[in-house]
Amino acid sequence: MPTSGWKTAAKAGAAAAVAGSSAGTASWALYNYLMGQASAARGVIGRNVAKPPEADGVYTAGCVAPQPWRPGVEWDIYLMIFGDSTAAGVGCASADEVPGVRLARGLADETGKRVRLSTKAIAGATSKGLEGQVDAMFIAGPPPDAAVILIGANDVTAKNAIHASARRLGDAAARLRLGGSVVVVGTCPDLGVVGAIPQPLRTVVRRWGQLLARAQTAAVLEAGGHPVALADLLAPEFLAAPDAMFSADHFHPSAAGYELAARQLLPVLAAALGEWDGGPLPTLPQVSEAAEAKRIGSRISAAANHFLRRRELERRPAAVGDDTERAIAEPRAAPPEPVDDRLRRQRAESAT
Repeated sequence: MPTSGWKTAAKAGAAAAVAGSSAGTASWALYNYLMGQASAARGVIGRNVAKPPEADGVYTAGCVAPQPWRPGVEWDIYLMIFGDSTAAGVGCASADEVPGVRLARGLADETGKRVRLSTKAIAGATSKGLEGQVDAMFIAGPPPDAAVILIGANDVTAKNAIHASARRLGDAAARLRLGGSVVVVGTCPDLGVVGAIPQPLRTVVRRWGQLLARAQTAAVLEAGGHPVALADLLAPEFLAAPDAMFSADHFHPSAAGYELAARQLLPVLAAALGEWDGGPLPTLPQVSEAAEAKRIGSRISAAANHFLRRRELERRPAAVGDDTERAIAEPRAAPPEPVDDRLRRQRAESAT
């Protein structure tokens, strides 16, 4: 993303944060504050240099460990993983936790076939690196039967332009499709769930990631691929249990987080290969309602609505039970006027 693009996003976030104030200096000061937060966050996010576990090989249903692939080893489905650190499995402690392995095992269990897994993903990659990853694939051998791409978060943190990032993803998907591969893409995740990013910067990058995910979806569909909007799929669980869903760096998913993502990708992947027998595929949302509720503006709006509801209830008369409510709503009949007892006796004597 050009610097001007991030300035626009940051100023928009600043304007939202100081809405109702006419002090332009306050908005500019908050913009500078956001830029400082971005620099500090960039020093932490995406810098995990730990090498993910090696996971390539040939997987069969129920296998304990994959068979190492070498020329002459047979396979039925060739699966290749492209993208960034989440595609490579940064944050995983063992090979069984890597998302590519979960997908390969899932395909083998679903189909009963031998699935060869090969990983081209590189930690820290942005959409600019996809071309090189696809080039390396064509140099190494024939295209795979299925390609899974996970990309986007680093494009946001690296401040790459939205439409250029989406176009590069679409180009990679188109090249793979021309080679005969089925292409499934996990679009940019919701950065609003990452507590390691401070507010209000988190609101800005969440919005930018949301826009990128939408542009990625359009580019992948145009290329003939199958986008999977991960933005909403991870948010509720990650917000509810960040200690369980995030790895030790508080940015990359943990084993539980990767398992959650793989469960959403597998049905789409198997269906695209014509190998899915698990029933109708769900319609996956693109906007995270859970993270949306965490936005500053949404919380202010919710608090205002709560205050107005309380004021409205306070204006209403107190009532306990249906009888009391009915008594308040329906006025009672006037009681009869008291009659003097002596006057009543006099009237009775006159009548006799």
